[in-house]
Amino acid sequence: VQLQASGGGSVQAGDSLRLSCALSGRAFTAYAMGWSRQAPRKEREFVAAINANGISTAYGDSVKGRFTVSKDNGKSRLYLQMNSLKPEDTAVYYCAALQTGAGASPNMKFDYWGRGTLVTVSS
Repeated sequence: VQLQASGGGSVQAGDSLRLSCALSGRAFTAYAMGWSRQAPRKEREFVAAINANGISTAYGDSVKGRFTVSKDNGKSRLYLQMNSLKPEDTAVYYCAALQTGAGASPNMKFDYWGRGTLVTVSS
């Protein structure tokens, strides 16, 4: 399984950005997926997760109401729509995958991780 995240960049506070993640090598529909992020000098933080069929979602407290995770099984793509960005959202964002039929949860132990994409939000 290979994961490739894209869509990061530098934006101003209040702007929006959409991250994308492609999964190759396996049946996309069998995988729950998620996003985590790591800011400089901080531990990796859970951001969002979505189950295999795209119905169940979970979010970290710091992004609830601002970020939306979605999954396009037809295009084998995972997305993270980020609105009302804040400087504290600055981090490297990683997408991840886990082959499971379970519902989305902040406690999901993902098996596969992609390279991150950097998001920088300036005030």
